[in-house]
Amino acid sequence: MSAALPLIEVPEPQLVFGHDQAMTHPKDGLLLYGPIQQLPAGARLRIGVVSTADGLRRYKQYVERLARPIPAKKDNDPNHTPFPGFEAAFGAVWPSKPEVWLQVDETDLAQAIRIEDRHQAIHKAVSLYSDAIVDHLRQASESNLDLWMTVVPEEVHRYCRPKSVVPKAERAERDVLMDKHAATRLLRSPGLFEEDNVSAEIYLHELDFHNQLKARLLEHRAAVQVVRETTLAPDDFKKRNGQPLRGLQDPATLAWNISTTCFFKAGYRPWKLASARPGVCYVGIVYKDDASTFEAGQACVGAQMFLDSGDGVVFRGAVGPWKTETKGDYRLPKEKAAALMQLVVSAYRKEHGEAPRELFVHGKTRFSEEEWEGFQSTVPPETKVVCVRIREDWSIKLYRRAQMNIPRGVAWVKTPRSAYLWSKGFVPRLQTYAGREVPNPLQIEIVRGEAKIEQVLADVLALTKLNYNACMFGDGIPVTLRFADSVGEILTAAPRKNELPPLPFRFYI
Repeated sequence: MSAALPLIEVPEPQLVFGHDQAMTHPKDGLLLYGPIQQLPAGARLRIGVVSTADGLRRYKQYVERLARPIPAKKDNDPNHTPFPGFEAAFGAVWPSKPEVWLQVDETDLAQAIRIEDRHQAIHKAVSLYSDAIVDHLRQASESNLDLWMTVVPEEVHRYCRPKSVVPKAERAERDVLMDKHAATRLLRSPGLFEEDNVSAEIYLHELDFHNQLKARLLEHRAAVQVVRETTLAPDDFKKRNGQPLRGLQDPATLAWNISTTCFFKAGYRPWKLASARPGVCYVGIVYKDDASTFEAGQACVGAQMFLDSGDGVVFRGAVGPWKTETKGDYRLPKEKAAALMQLVVSAYRKEHGEAPRELFVHGKTRFSEEEWEGFQSTVPPETKVVCVRIREDWSIKLYRRAQMNIPRGVAWVKTPRSAYLWSKGFVPRLQTYAGREVPNPLQIEIVRGEAKIEQVLADVLALTKLNYNACMFGDGIPVTLRFADSVGEILTAAPRKNELPPLPFRFYI
């Protein structure tokens, strides 16, 4: 590549923490100033736990460990930060004794996950957790819990995923004398017996414990963190040779990540962007092939809206034949694009009292003229819409005449409407590049609307720092697209009899 290649450097975005102090690294900001959302002195997280008796014991032990400092994996290594204890970092107490404990019978769970029919097995296993939560919410006069921790034995993870196989010798007989073929027939043409019709709906649920549990609890507004017992107590699980059953992050890094995501899912903000511009919001378009219907070619569309505060809202759009003949490509008709954007604008107006001044729509595919007309038709005149296509590009490599990779934030502005951004690269604060191969850039293109490409690049890099599912310096993908696949999976993991209202992002991750 020519030495005269015109490159620019997008400055590393800063984050705001407690007392309006700004830092580039979340761990530095939380260590020094605490979260942006300061809780009253002595505030306690209100946690409900759903688990077996062993799961509760391991949960308590781990939370007690989080209350104390955990040393870094390596001393004086800028890439590893000691964990100071949950209250020291987040300004709140995480009690080891949960507000509510709902017990799952270990024998019932073991039998459920071994049912030979995988749809029945996973649905029944999920029901042991979801039904307990739903029953509690119905009986409680007022739900005062911030978060549900669902602690699952390792064999749930082993046997309750799409491609899981139960050993033949361990398989149990199915509860319902039905299979997918019979269920398909009943779903297309319901029978005389309602019980059979209800049983057939089991086959509309995704074969994934994690996604199905979250999907079935969405309508009940239950924020859930699924955690494996092997994560909480790795020393309890060894291979025959004495080695750990799983490879996990070092204890301090794991504590940072679990604490951050649980603080966020409990309804509190760890940090926000310092460079945010008032009146601007960002929307990521989500598509997912819909397995909750037996009609061919159906897909669900959704949108993730993010604000400068880091708050996110997910909107579930219509299900329809949005797939094109090109693999991984989807298109909305004008009226559906308009309806989806109307949800976004209405939610923003409800939060701020006015429509956004600028609305950036991020997607992995180019937006059609019909979609663009739909977006434009529903936003008020004062709102400027810009559609941006963002994709990883493996065809370009940029090398540096040094021992380290190129810095994160380097960009090649190819044209006034397109550029390559290296959102991964060497980070001076960490004194390393957190990767094994030469980093690939994001290909960023303004496909509809007008904006300065330099501003779009700065926005995209900033949005890589809003991944509250971990406590990292920066992600390689902006949050508008990082969780698109997982959010889409939860949107379609269970059939919907009633439309979902816009729900906070924390219910989906």
